[in-house]
Amino acid sequence: MNVSASARALFNRLRYKHLLMLVTLGNSQNLHRAAQALNMSQPATTRMLQEIEDAFGCELFERQTRGMKPNALGEEVLRFARTALTQLDRCAEDITDRQQGGYGYLSIGTIMGAAPDLVVQSIADMKRQHPRLKLRIMGDTSDQLIELLDQGTIDLAVARQSAESDRSRYQFEPLGNEHLVVAVRADHPLAGRDRIDLSELVSQWPWILQPSSSPARMALERAFERLSLPSPRDVIECSSVFAMLQLVQMTEAILVLSETVVSDYLRTGLVVPLPLEIEEEMAPYGVLLRKNEPLSQELETFLQLLRRRANSLGLRP
Repeated sequence: MNVSASARALFNRLRYKHLLMLVTLGNSQNLHRAAQALNMSQPATTRMLQEIEDAFGCELFERQTRGMKPNALGEEVLRFARTALTQLDRCAEDITDRQQGGYGYLSIGTIMGAAPDLVVQSIADMKRQHPRLKLRIMGDTSDQLIELLDQGTIDLAVARQSAESDRSRYQFEPLGNEHLVVAVRADHPLAGRDRIDLSELVSQWPWILQPSSSPARMALERAFERLSLPSPRDVIECSSVFAMLQLVQMTEAILVLSETVVSDYLRTGLVVPLPLEIEEEMAPYGVLLRKNEPLSQELETFLQLLRRRANSLGLRP
């Protein structure tokens, strides 16, 4: 592998302890707290930061009255440091696992809408094929999963693309989409109605909705805009799907979530759908992988299982 002169100079000067110090300072944004976390004196921590900035040839943190904030270059270096430390930890864990007779490790991130039918079933298929493979599943929003992918904490994300910058760093393969359901608790006054006007719901009832940046919320807002309706004013905004499903059973609020997420609650009758169709579609979700990174055998196998499961469910566009 050809290594540039600037990269070689960094390799000669940077050490593991430098990366650890950078991440610790980036998290705390306070030199004193970083020194305490590293069990070092503050002068020693200051000297180490100076060594790091000398190695890169620029300042990485803005010195402020009450702390230190990474500048634009510092954010870039912090991203590298976090990824490097995570990858080192993952490598050590994988080697230890294999030395003890294990069969590797795979970490998967997924949005809730893709989890029940697609991801969980694919993981079950994977476990049947490789019983001793160590698997970790992390459920979160797309933006949080992309951050975990960026840090190397997960091997792949089943999520949606977001910012344009993500597209330059990750490759995306669409797998499916979600259908939105408008639902209420089983004994709600609106349950059992044959026809409901969306304008009635907006003006007369409370709502339980995901944050405004979520794909489901944006699709719902487009529906209001298309129908020239105002957004609901009485809203419980919640980022936890579990909390949303509990709240809808305890209140008279109207819930909007993907059909996949609420399917078990619909099937058991804990919540019931209202006769409303949200025509607006969300962006498709799919597999996000870091670009220019070789795939492990375990990851390739799991991708094949995901594609096969998506095809069997009729999800692939």
